[in-house]
Amino acid sequence: MKTNEFAELKGRVALITGGAGVLGCGMANVLAHYGAIVGIMDLTIEGAETAVDVIKKNGGEAFAVKANVLDKEELQEVRDFIIEKYGRLDILINAAGGNMPGATIGPDQAIYDMQLPHLQKVLDLNIIGTILPSQVFSEVFAKQKSGIVINISSASAQRPLSRVVGYSASKAAIDNFTKWLAVELAGKYGDGIRVNAIAPGFFIGEQNRVLLLNPDGTLTKRGEKIIDHTPMGRFGVPEDLDGALLFLCSNMSQFVTGTVLNIDGGFAATSI
Repeated sequence: MKTNEFAELKGRVALITGGAGVLGCGMANVLAHYGAIVGIMDLTIEGAETAVDVIKKNGGEAFAVKANVLDKEELQEVRDFIIEKYGRLDILINAAGGNMPGATIGPDQAIYDMQLPHLQKVLDLNIIGTILPSQVFSEVFAKQKSGIVINISSASAQRPLSRVVGYSASKAAIDNFTKWLAVELAGKYGDGIRVNAIAPGFFIGEQNRVLLLNPDGTLTKRGEKIIDHTPMGRFGVPEDLDGALLFLCSNMSQFVTGTVLNIDGGFAATSI
């Protein structure tokens, strides 16, 4: 792609929650490459600043902010900082999320072994951690009559995966919330506000590496099953999200809202 193909992104202000993570960093760098001013929000300012440094070294513009997606007051402080500094916010990407061992059913376990505190944390992080930032930051969009929300769903939302009960349930809730919020905002504040979700398939990250890969880089049994059910025969890499991200953030998707876009190498389309 040529830089001028998404010229409308130049100068737009974007905020990515969980922006210091692998997928968050990848999305931040793409938006910055096309001229957006990207805010990296993370639980630690050190992680956010590290991601910002990479963007700046590549010639982009970015800023770091610290906030917990489950703390409304901290989110409001970030919102007020952005409005005071830039006067607007154009894009919110809800990339914060994750899983916990106690909300995952091991090979030799059953649902009765699931740990409720861990399950609660996974549900809170993934769904409340998407709803709360959407509530706080979309208030700016309502006043502007324009703005874009992109939520991060998962292949496990549409096709529940064995073992990851908490993660699958919370990501399914994100699909539902995405559609609900799209109707809510467009219906009350106009067609300038769009809400969509990206549903990545299987990407190697720190949280799932040991589940999918052996120490020598070969596939685990679970990794083999996933690849067997992925027609393209590989795991995703962060760059695979670039096209969907740019489409949803640009004027190319002006009539697109309430959708969940699968980026999964065909995993969701595969039958056993």
